[in-house]
Amino acid sequence: MAMRQTPLTCSGHTRPVVDLAFSGITPFGYFLISACKDGKPMLRQGDTGDWIGTFLGHKGAVWGATLNTDATKAATAAADFTAKVWDAVSGAEVLTLAHKHIVKSVHFTKDSNCLLTGGNDKVIRIYDLNQPEEAPQEIPGHTASIKRALWCHDDKHILSASEDRTVRLWDRNIPEAVKTLSFDTSVSSMEYLADGDVVLITYGKTIAFYNAHSLELIKTIVTPANIHSASLHPEKDFIVAGGDDFKLYKYDYGTSEELESYKGHFGPVHCVRFSPDGELYASGSEDGTLRLWQTAVGKTYGLWKCVLPEDLVSENPELIYPVPAEIKA
Repeated sequence: MAMRQTPLTCSGHTRPVVDLAFSGITPFGYFLISACKDGKPMLRQGDTGDWIGTFLGHKGAVWGATLNTDATKAATAAADFTAKVWDAVSGAEVLTLAHKHIVKSVHFTKDSNCLLTGGNDKVIRIYDLNQPEEAPQEIPGHTASIKRALWCHDDKHILSASEDRTVRLWDRNIPEAVKTLSFDTSVSSMEYLADGDVVLITYGKTIAFYNAHSLELIKTIVTPANIHSASLHPEKDFIVAGGDDFKLYKYDYGTSEELESYKGHFGPVHCVRFSPDGELYASGSEDGTLRLWQTAVGKTYGLWKCVLPEDLVSENPELIYPVPAEIKA
């Protein structure tokens, strides 16, 4: 008997959730930040979805959000032409970095000393957070809005995805693209896995995997719907994806077989991300909620407290059914 997913629903936002990011694993667990068009990014405990705080200060939709590895700093990208850096422990605003247009993407280096930004002005910027008064390093080259810019290869290189239908690999010290991938439609999302040296790119109904050094294609998966976002399990076991049809899809990475699909939102799914331990994944939607899902359904983890249904105990003593504590109460 297959067990049904019982997600934890995290409410609080009032408009579509458009980006999600997890921290690394810290002595206090791991954390999750959400970017929303309501302009109020939120910080949550990653394994339970419990609200910790809201970063207040933007005057427009927040399009991107990230946490550094130890969850001491947060950064956000917004429609008010700014990126902001926050103290993720106190919630205080640390820096406001002015841009010339809407900012869509922010990403810390591993040491948290530099912040990478990209947005509608088509320029990648590198800010030295120890010298915020200094002008940022600028890398032009894209011909349309930058949707995502990520550090890779121990922060020596940068990957950028743009509305100009390209993904480009840059050397941070050379103002020219080292390699370029071109697509026949706009790239909807991009994820870089440092351990596996894999870049995951979604466009149209395709989930594609590339070697992060050579940008050579590894494999593709064609899906039933237009995909907005996808994420690869830290151990490369599974892929989850979400898109236009309100569904989440789960695939086996090795075989590309679809393992399951299910609706959990009441609007298109804009973003999905695996947790750093791979035990769950988060999804954010047009419906204004983010939801947490178990990778292994039925496992006792976080708020999923497992109980044995009385009518199944005698025949299937190994079966457990996930019921969030909030529902049980």
